[in-house]
Amino acid sequence: MSPMPRIRVLPDDLVNRIAAGEVVERPGSVVKELVENSLDAEARRIEVELADGGRSLVRVADDGCGMAPDDALLALERHATSKLSSAAELHHIATLGFRGEALPAIAAVSRFELTTAADPAEGGLKITVEGGRILAADPVPRARGTTVEVADLFFNLPARRKFLRSPETELRYAQEALWGAALARPEVAFVLRHGRRLLIDAPAVADPSLRLRDLWRGCDRVVALRAAAGEAEAQGLLAPGPGGRPVLVLLVNGRAVRDRLLVGAVMRVLREGVAPGTAVTPAS
Repeated sequence: MSPMPRIRVLPDDLVNRIAAGEVVERPGSVVKELVENSLDAEARRIEVELADGGRSLVRVADDGCGMAPDDALLALERHATSKLSSAAELHHIATLGFRGEALPAIAAVSRFELTTAADPAEGGLKITVEGGRILAADPVPRARGTTVEVADLFFNLPARRKFLRSPETELRYAQEALWGAALARPEVAFVLRHGRRLLIDAPAVADPSLRLRDLWRGCDRVVALRAAAGEAEAQGLLAPGPGGRPVLVLLVNGRAVRDRLLVGAVMRVLREGVAPGTAVTPAS
């Protein structure tokens, strides 16, 4: 496993260009950001726990590279990241998210705990934050990896909290976010619990087709589509859906993509005949 680059504070001009990415919309966006951080940290197993649809609790634990104590504290500063150092790199981003972008934005609107260790022999660090204010930073034992606990989302912003939907609706958004990550990274094991319910238990598998079968119980046939052009690589998973209508899942450069126009265009091409050079093979 390659070492994680050091956390560093970004220059002001770069900060202003990416400031719009700080918005935390709902528990599902918290799940998405934290899971992407775990994947960028080369985690092989990611466990997500939710309560009240994520409105009361989102906990994401991974076995990734973790962070050293100094880096963990610095990651809670605005626009501090290990993944970007210049404006030019905005055009060649190879990671899923910005660890330093997500953490302070989430910590500012929740009761937040970060527990992380890069070297278990040296111990880990637990940082407690409330509404963006660091309350404590204590050494703790932990295996290599990171756990982030987000409680009472928007507790200090009642106007935003009242716009959250019902627990069932917020759970659906969070589950969809985890589905996308799980399909894009089948080599990583994913677990999702909501209270006492185990909703997802997807072991690491060889390809997205097998992962779709684990996530979508009862799906016994998946057709895999693959195409590449330049730096773009697209994968599609076509499976029978409710009422016999086909459902298409698209992955572009390792990310799940949900776009009606794009899905509609692919389905139209499939109905008219697959484009030359595109491999279409039934999943094993």
